[in-house]
Amino acid sequence: MRIDVLTLFPEMFTGVLGTSILKRAAEPIANPADPDDVRGPVVSYHVHDIRRHTTNKHGKVDQPPYGGGPGLVMQCQPVYDAVLAAEAEDPTPARRVLMTPQGTPLTQPIVERLAGEKRLLIIAGHYEGIDERVIEALEPEEVSVGDYVLSGGELPAMVLIDTVVRLLPGVLGDSQSAAHDSFSPGAQRLLDHPHYTRPAEWRGRAAPEVLLSGDHARIAAWRAEQARRRTRERRPDLLDGREST
Repeated sequence: MRIDVLTLFPEMFTGVLGTSILKRAAEPIANPADPDDVRGPVVSYHVHDIRRHTTNKHGKVDQPPYGGGPGLVMQCQPVYDAVLAAEAEDPTPARRVLMTPQGTPLTQPIVERLAGEKRLLIIAGHYEGIDERVIEALEPEEVSVGDYVLSGGELPAMVLIDTVVRLLPGVLGDSQSAAHDSFSPGAQRLLDHPHYTRPAEWRGRAAPEVLLSGDHARIAAWRAEQARRRTRERRPDLLDGREST
């Protein structure tokens, strides 16, 4: 997958895209059992500075809003030209996504759908927002990461990238890890069950005996019940009528 990000602050992405799983996903990886078997990068990141596309001699990309009011609004021209320039770098059609609090709330099914794309182009707005006319012209899918407002779309873009990339084949060490996360199909779209590891007892708190039993059927049943209980207590809306709360 190719991921393009359009932003006024490209330096914000350096640490995130260059760390941990997101970094490894963009690098070749050798098979531990066969050093000659090298998997190519699963994803490539391309961060574009919207400011490079402004025609304003002072490098401005924003102006006060028509009708008055606080803040500044990003202008059509630099955003539009930045999108077209980024898309021209590769013939693969891009799914355009705009990070905005006015968008559709991001959910795991949306992430799964976007993970099936060959290319994403993510627009991170800033200030009070982007001139509505360029949004209408570009017709991006508008996505929100929650019912709150941040200083810009950069952090939401990073969230979207992380959620999508970890679903790409070969990114996680265990292919089943993502399938059983909270909200995922393997977890029946419920919250995940509690997790425990060594030591068996910590500060007087013992790990559940069933997890130490070696009885895989009992363990699976316990985990399923714990997932439903946790969902019932914390997110009953996810049960969606599947049981009384």
